[in-house]
Amino acid sequence: MKSTDKFSNRDTRQVGLTPFFKRMRFGWKYELVGLGIFAVLWVVVTGILFTRPEFSQFSGFLPGPTLAALGDAFQDSRFWVSVFTSLRRIVLGIAIASVIGLPLGILIGFFPMLRGLSYSSIQFVRMISPLSWMPIALLLFTSFESAVYFLIVMATICPIILNTAIGVMDINPQWIKMALNQGANNIQLIRTIVIPYSVPHMLTSLRLALGVAWIVLVPAEFLGVSSGLGYLINDARDTMEYDKLMAMIIAIGILGFLLDRMFQKLQYRFSWSWNE
Repeated sequence: MKSTDKFSNRDTRQVGLTPFFKRMRFGWKYELVGLGIFAVLWVVVTGILFTRPEFSQFSGFLPGPTLAALGDAFQDSRFWVSVFTSLRRIVLGIAIASVIGLPLGILIGFFPMLRGLSYSSIQFVRMISPLSWMPIALLLFTSFESAVYFLIVMATICPIILNTAIGVMDINPQWIKMALNQGANNIQLIRTIVIPYSVPHMLTSLRLALGVAWIVLVPAEFLGVSSGLGYLINDARDTMEYDKLMAMIIAIGILGFLLDRMFQKLQYRFSWSWNE
């Protein structure tokens, strides 16, 4: 991932994303081995910790009870309602952040004066923990649902703006000069050069936003909503059903992994090198 330090200075190199994705395309056998190692570590660590007498009440965290609870959850309609509710919040929250963040990122990356005016403010907001906005969200919005969307937007808008702006700044200035010599105006430059070149960077920003949104979603759903994966985790904690609690954590990991893999495939499909 590119450093945001490039945000303040235009890099005149031509940057293509295709080589990066070619390096990332490992064989499926390696991925299975990696997942197998992760599963073994889970078995070993939980087996060492939660089979001891003083931690016997936490035996639900062991793989056996967790997987059994996960299997039961897959057959429970309440689980699937919560899954779709959480996915709806993620999608709508990122969509709202994208409608605001992508155009701002393009404009900030394209106009140096606007970049200079907004850089410090964006970095300031980026450094604030998204969960710090929780009290303000409860004060501003009359419903918990709206507060959850607000928290997701605040968590994802800065990564979208910054990475989109970086994509715009990676454009070779010579291309801009050539287009200007042909009589192109700013709107034509943005439409024909800036946006097409920046599409892979926009997808990268959305993928980063997705990861951040999943992190924020669970504590955001502790606010008082009556559905969602975060609600199920909170409910399992209150009832001390630790097998269900761990099952919900695993379910969140599976869903997040699948969504990230979908974005990765989409990134690869729309990635290219303008040097080719």
